[in-house]
Amino acid sequence: MLEFIALPAFQDNYIWLILDTQNNRAAVVDPGDAVPVITWLGRHPEYDLTHMLITHHHRDHTGGLATIKAATGCKVWGPAAEDIPGLDRRLVDDETVSLFGLDLRVISVPGHTRGHIAFYCNEPGAPWLLSGDTLFAGGCGRLFEGTAEQMHRSLQRLAALPDDTRVYCAHEYTQANLRFARAVEPENNDIKVRSEVVDDLRAAGRMTLPSSIGLEKKTNPFLRSAVAQVNHAAAAHAGEEAGTEVATFARIRAWKDSF
Repeated sequence: MLEFIALPAFQDNYIWLILDTQNNRAAVVDPGDAVPVITWLGRHPEYDLTHMLITHHHRDHTGGLATIKAATGCKVWGPAAEDIPGLDRRLVDDETVSLFGLDLRVISVPGHTRGHIAFYCNEPGAPWLLSGDTLFAGGCGRLFEGTAEQMHRSLQRLAALPDDTRVYCAHEYTQANLRFARAVEPENNDIKVRSEVVDDLRAAGRMTLPSSIGLEKKTNPFLRSAVAQVNHAAAAHAGEEAGTEVATFARIRAWKDSF
């Protein structure tokens, strides 16, 4: 089983290191800043950084790319549909790549950006997902380049993954996301309990990740637009009639943007 380490960056980013501890190999995910990665590698010289995985082009996910590549010679994989200098392999939807002997499936998830991708690994007994800024713990990314329909479809693709899939997203937004989730579904006990756990973790200075697909389906309003309570809450907030799942999603996203 691979090991995951979160390197904090900026105000609330996580740069994930994926470690093959048996063979002393490492991969890095969305390094917006080179310093935490280079520092970690300097303290662990036994590890060889072989790969860099990029989900989308935003600077807080790619800012360290050039420096790390120059320092390590690692291969850089990222979305074919985005202009990211330094990519060695440009990935498309449903393509499979091999990392440390495991297959990673590329999933196109436009919405936050036009070419955003996620990486899914059905590791035996411990599947995992690198969701970038598409699916957050308790939330989802803003619609900077895509449409509500695109993001809704992208999130539904991720929600279809096995419930025990661990979700490694790129930001520590969980506490704020769950405050919004409670506003949407105040009677949802799963959200209430999760909020209490997350509040305790943050008070202790601890991270709230990874999440899981099963937990997100119970507590993340952006995966729950088919739920009657969510539909009605979104419509009431917008002052309109209840609508389709996509319309509900769009209303929730607009509500969260000004929450």
